[in-house]
Amino acid sequence: MGMKDQFQDKSEQWQQQAKQKAEQAKQQGQRGRQGQGQGPDRDRMRDEETERLQREEQERLDPDYEM
Repeated sequence: MGMKDQFQDKSEQWQQQAKQKAEQAKQQGQRGRQGQGQGPDRDRMRDEETERLQREEQERLDPDYEM
């Protein structure tokens, strides 16, 4: 397995972990909010933060693929 494959596999693992953590946080937030009446803005902000972190990670790894 080459370096490129290793970086790609690691990136995919991190993205999956980020998605799982975001989903868990979203579920916990829904449970905690059931009686509080908070809107979906908080979930949207979490999703945007997760997407931003994934983009940054991908951008950090992309230059490693160029040869």
